[in-house]
Amino acid sequence: MSVKVFSCRLWTNCFNVCKRPGRARAAAARVGQGCTRGYYNNSGRPGFTGPGGGASVRVVDLRSDTVTKPGPTMRRAMAEAEVGDDVMGEDPTVNELQKIASGMFGMESALFVPSGTMSNLIAVMVHCRERGDEMIVGDLSHLHIYEQGGSAQLAGVHATTVTTLPNGTFDLDQLESKIRHGYPDPHYPRSRLICVENTQNIQGGRVLPLSFLQEVRALADRYGLCVHMDGARVMNAAVALGVSVSTILQYTHTVSVCLSKGLGAPVGTMLGGPSDFISRAVRCRKALGGGMRQAGILAAAGKVALETMVGRLEEDHHNARTFAQALLDCDSPLFAVDMSAVETNILRFKLQEPGPSPSEFCARMAQVGEGEEEALGQGVPVLMYPHFGNSVRAVWHLGISADDTRLAVQKMQFVASEFMKETVRAC
Repeated sequence: MSVKVFSCRLWTNCFNVCKRPGRARAAAARVGQGCTRGYYNNSGRPGFTGPGGGASVRVVDLRSDTVTKPGPTMRRAMAEAEVGDDVMGEDPTVNELQKIASGMFGMESALFVPSGTMSNLIAVMVHCRERGDEMIVGDLSHLHIYEQGGSAQLAGVHATTVTTLPNGTFDLDQLESKIRHGYPDPHYPRSRLICVENTQNIQGGRVLPLSFLQEVRALADRYGLCVHMDGARVMNAAVALGVSVSTILQYTHTVSVCLSKGLGAPVGTMLGGPSDFISRAVRCRKALGGGMRQAGILAAAGKVALETMVGRLEEDHHNARTFAQALLDCDSPLFAVDMSAVETNILRFKLQEPGPSPSEFCARMAQVGEGEEEALGQGVPVLMYPHFGNSVRAVWHLGISADDTRLAVQKMQFVASEFMKETVRAC
């Protein structure tokens, strides 16, 4: 059956007819206009329902790049991994992974850690060695917002924030103003650490410019501070810039790099830094319950991730741009997209009034709607998350092909056309 492509152009006329002064989207209050506390705004895995429920259903899961699953090569490497007791330093596969990572990062040493949250917490604990020390973080950083305040809760480290700009950077004058002076004045904490995030998650996978990182490092050196990068997706940044990851990390003292996002491993993060830093990090990892025994089964997946999965990240970036361009080509005031901000695998786009809320739009995308199977040839539930500021967040990864992206575009067009019909009837 040929696939029908739905044009959104009638939205413009319909919007002009249906605008009402002061009409505000109720979901804005629920999601929080400009508020990041409702990051995903969901209460679990979104399901999909609707007519048919037939065999011809293709789910396109754009919720996060954390939903990837290891492929046959990675599973085989895990099954065949040589293992030992990693707490005793005797797991050969873990040791090899750590050597590979430190070489890639251009750092003296690296440590395999169960998660990115633990890795960031360890970095804070090592850099800020005394309770009451202070770190400077972006107000929209993952470390500050989505890691349960572990730095304060578990490490006794105080955080002061600088404004995260739309491109993921900070104003350097504001950053400098946050540095404490006069230690050991008993009134104030001691500044120890500056944390940056690359790519910047909340702002839509933005890549930090090398010039910015160079200036941050120069500022840190001037005041005797360290720079830690939450580099959960720094490999995406390296691919987007067309440089080695070590080129980026030359401006940081330490880094946390996730293996379990776009790189496709099921578990794990690499913490990189100087040898003395990693030696102290091993102690912190043990205290936090992160010391694993025959961890080579997991490290084998990390080796495959670092050695074979970095180059393919460009496919995710291309697919994200393809979908973003389709939103613009819809020629409708329903969607607002800044194409210059679509730099990697994360896409944030806004839904404008009048029209569906992000929650309504995501719910409709996740359903198999009436007439969808006839129009598209199959049901295509597309899973996304409502984001803050009346926006929707979608993330591409190795589980999403160019064909999946094409189907997601067709589903978006179908849903937009259905909203258009409903708006016309309401007029």
